[in-house]
Amino acid sequence: MSEPKLTIELVPRACWSQNVRTELSAVEWDVIRGAVYRFAEYSCDVCDKATAKLHAHEVWGYNMRTKTQKLIGLQALCERCHEVKHFGRASITGRGKQARAHLRKINGWTEHEAQIYILEQFGEWELRSEIKHWKLDITYLKEFMEQI
Repeated sequence: MSEPKLTIELVPRACWSQNVRTELSAVEWDVIRGAVYRFAEYSCDVCDKATAKLHAHEVWGYNMRTKTQKLIGLQALCERCHEVKHFGRASITGRGKQARAHLRKINGWTEHEAQIYILEQFGEWELRSEIKHWKLDITYLKEFMEQI
């Protein structure tokens, strides 16, 4: 199976209410979101689709030893790629089939390859969700703000 261009990023259960938007004012988030879109030249960072409806996606890294959820990047994503990133939510809202199809299309995968990948991601999510309290590290934003 080839390395995925489009990935699933399941947020551990304890982190569902922790994100950049909850740590910033609406104005601050709008400035950051606008910069993310400009840097991506108003196209999806994954599939390159130019669209007026972009989403600013937070890319997180997780350190199981220190129990830290660390912001490591921001991406401009079209609605379909963003839906894949949040595959668990897509599944709950009845859009899992569409998200799976888009994941397969962008990565050039068979149904079997997609299924293996999805199961791996949910396995990782289950391990991370065993941790009940994560520290939030958004120091990446300082570096990002220096770029805009």
